[in-house]
Amino acid sequence: MSGHSKWATTKHKKAANDAKRGKEFAKLIKNIEVAARTGGGDPAANPTLDDMIKKAKKASVPNDNIERARKRGSGEEAGGADWQTNMYEGYGPNGVAVLIECLTDNRNRAATEVRTRMTKNGGSMADSGAVSYLFSRKGIVTVSAEGRTEDDVLMAVLEAGVDAEEVNKVGDLFEVVSAPGDIPAVKEALAAADIPVDDSDSDFRASVEVPLEAADARRIFKLIDALEDSDDVQNVYTNMDLSDEVLAELEED
Repeated sequence: MSGHSKWATTKHKKAANDAKRGKEFAKLIKNIEVAARTGGGDPAANPTLDDMIKKAKKASVPNDNIERARKRGSGEEAGGADWQTNMYEGYGPNGVAVLIECLTDNRNRAATEVRTRMTKNGGSMADSGAVSYLFSRKGIVTVSAEGRTEDDVLMAVLEAGVDAEEVNKVGDLFEVVSAPGDIPAVKEALAAADIPVDDSDSDFRASVEVPLEAADARRIFKLIDALEDSDDVQNVYTNMDLSDEVLAELEED
């Protein structure tokens, strides 16, 4: 289980109350634009766009903003940017591997911002491939853990013939880990078993993790926060591993 995944769940609960809400809105809007541009502007025919719109609505992004982003991406309305995805690799304090996913209309600006924020917060950049080999992209579907067991969730997926890799308990949720391309099948299997899906996304998970104590974890979170504060940065992944005791200590901060 990725420590950052656990932390992301904790941060998600606080998102509505912190100053980053505006930046979160901007990132969700950007995802809608990209999904509409690559797969068309009809959510009924574009599952990725449908998912992005649902995420934005769940985060309380205004419907007008969502609709304008959809139209910009599909070309129905002028003003869409040429968003491009690129990945940067590096190391944080304690040798923690850091994978930084950017969605930007200016690669030079994104590269400069990432490098500056890494350097100022105890990190260092790495050559392409130095860190990414530690990570694999996974599909993640989450459901509420209330009233059901890990086996309930796993069997619902397996009995539908879908190859789920594992089911993990993360706070008050279960997450089903699969290949990214199996996300729609996992969601269909859960729906058929009357298990409502809370969220779904693709994620990067590390094959080798670095256990950290609370003091070192705080330094990593300071770096992650600095990176995520950039408008060009969409996601930050690490291979840190945090015990339940360390997580409990961090939640008291």
